[in-house]
Amino acid sequence: MSIHDETRLKRLSFRAWRRGFREADLILGPFVDAHARDLSPEGLDALEDLLAYPDQDLYAWIVEREPPPPEVDAEALAALRRFRDQVHQLPGAVRGG
Repeated sequence: MSIHDETRLKRLSFRAWRRGFREADLILGPFVDAHARDLSPEGLDALEDLLAYPDQDLYAWIVEREPPPPEVDAEALAALRRFRDQVHQLPGAVRGG
């Protein structure tokens, strides 16, 4: 992995953990820490695009309180939802949604 990739992953982790909305932090931060290294460049692009949305909107889409707009990457959002469900099934795990 190149220095540019490492920098991108660190920046992505920072953005995921420091949203300013704790409930979103507790889903996005652990997701990025657990899965970002395994994503393709296109997957990282989609995740970065999601993180550009306002916290309240993004969280509402993740917990399925509101439908996302059509331009939101369906696979990236689905991966976040699967992760949310996995976190809720683990006893003693950090719960974010």
